[in-house]
Amino acid sequence: MKTCPFCKGKIEIRKISHMHKWSNEFYLFENIQAEVCRQCGETFFFPETLKLIDRYVMEKKTTQKTICIPVIEMSNKVVV
Repeated sequence: MKTCPFCKGKIEIRKISHMHKWSNEFYLFENIQAEVCRQCGETFFFPETLKLIDRYVMEKKTTQKTICIPVIEMSNKVVV
């Protein structure tokens, strides 16, 4: 992909961190290769990368570390 289909910005290949939700679980993939728009930041993954992500979460592969993420419930808050 050469240009972003949304903003027509230039696409470059980068190593990024990606938070992936699978059912009720979250996985953080670090140093994952993706195409990223330099203008709007939209991220596109290669098909092989998506297959690998799915395989890791379905097979519950051993992780290198676990992190704690704070959760803030916003359903009773008024946001204007």
